Amino acid sequence: MIQKTTLDFLRDLKENNTKDWFQRNKSTFEKASESFSLFTEYMIAEIEKFDKSVKGVRAKDCIFRIYKDVRFAKDKSPYKTNFGAYIKKGGKKNPGAGYYIHVENGDSFIGGGCYCPPSRELAKIREAIDKDPKPLKKIIEHPNFKNEFGELTGDKVKTAPKGFAKDHPEIGLLQFKSYLVLKNISNKVVVAQDFKDICANAFKLMYPLNEYLNKILM
Repeated sequence: MIQKTTLDFLRDLKENNTKDWFQRNKSTFEKASESFSLFTEYMIAEIEKFDKSVKGVRAKDCIFRIYKDVRFAKDKSPYKTNFGAYIKKGGKKNPGAGYYIHVENGDSFIGGGCYCPPSRELAKIREAIDKDPKPLKKIIEHPNFKNEFGELTGDKVKTAPKGFAKDHPEIGLLQFKSYLVLKNISNKVVVAQDFKDICANAFKLMYPLNEYLNKILM
């Protein structure tokens, strides 16, 4: 479903990240972009089988633009060197938890959860953990979940979040600013016929985490 030519384009873009080069290779970009869009549509349909909240979501609601906003960036290269899609109710701009696909030559991964929620939503997650951490711990400590994703990941505050003691028994969970899981994917797997099945299976294992977070946030 994801073609080798897509990874080749992203590799070449990383080496030639200029507007002139991009314009000369616009047709290659459009083919690669269409391939990723079709893959995203397929994954939405697969996710809908176990997560009905994504019903009606379209690929264009989930896929990030390749054009960078460089106004405040140190790196002024104009284009991202990956294709990314964040599949969830309401699309990528929704603050809730979802399923993420990142295709980049040599640095692809799939993941999910809640990325950098606004302060109000983050406070809700922390309050839920403070009140009863058992539901979240049951999900992230399940052997199948741990085998697939390992530990939760995401940036953390250095000490304790405001309103919580430094010696809180769940301080490790409360310190997160994002609640995420990731699974790195090699180029060989990305272009394999069963990549779609690998994604679907991983996202199904991820669903309880997203369901837990979205019940808190929505």
